[in-house]
Amino acid sequence: MRILIVNPNTTASMTEKAATAARVVAASGTEIIAATSRMGPVSIEGHYDGALAIPGLLAELKERQGVGYDAAVIACFDDTGLEAARTFADVPILGLCESAVVTAGFLAQRFTVVTTLERSRVLIDNLVRRYGMGDRAKVRASDIPVLELEDAASGAIGKLRDEIEGALSEDGAEAIVLGCAGMTDLARELQEIYGVPVVDGVAAAVKQAEALVSLGLSTSKRGSYASPLPKSFTGAMSGFSPVLKVG
Repeated sequence: MRILIVNPNTTASMTEKAATAARVVAASGTEIIAATSRMGPVSIEGHYDGALAIPGLLAELKERQGVGYDAAVIACFDDTGLEAARTFADVPILGLCESAVVTAGFLAQRFTVVTTLERSRVLIDNLVRRYGMGDRAKVRASDIPVLELEDAASGAIGKLRDEIEGALSEDGAEAIVLGCAGMTDLARELQEIYGVPVVDGVAAAVKQAEALVSLGLSTSKRGSYASPLPKSFTGAMSGFSPVLKVG
């Protein structure tokens, strides 16, 4: 089984961090392939960044079809481009937020997602509600710019821990979800420190991708995720024009 991990931002070190986390949990027969978008923002913090990251994400999914993959994981907790990717691809596509909150729901009645900036908190709160967990989950922002998670001297880990402690003492959280792909390497350490389940979206998405492939299931192509209608796209988007599928 081959699972593609696509980072929709252009920071390669974050791609490698996500790929490492994926390989730790992947089954022995699963190959993890990592890809970094080659156009778009260096980090995704809010709606504007997310919108401009989608073309690069789709380009990676399209290009990697040549080598083949059985499922793909979008390595951004905003679930950037998830709907478009599911429409485009013929294999299961997993997002970190959806995978993580579903997993947390198996483990705890109440949980808190701890993310980076306030603008991301609002976006993720909307996603959590969309995924049916609004009554069971709270979302907190730790006031950490995403790229500070790459800098050990930034103080980001201290801010993250402050919010986790607040979630446990004030929210009644029984589990914690790490709300950024840049936090993926911290999950196990934080779980040991706080003694509650700490869910990393990358790991959760990889295991769910493996399950879907093993079950022979993929995204429905009837209705909302039907393949794009063939039509011309113009200007810089011309390379994204859908073509008629034969057979």
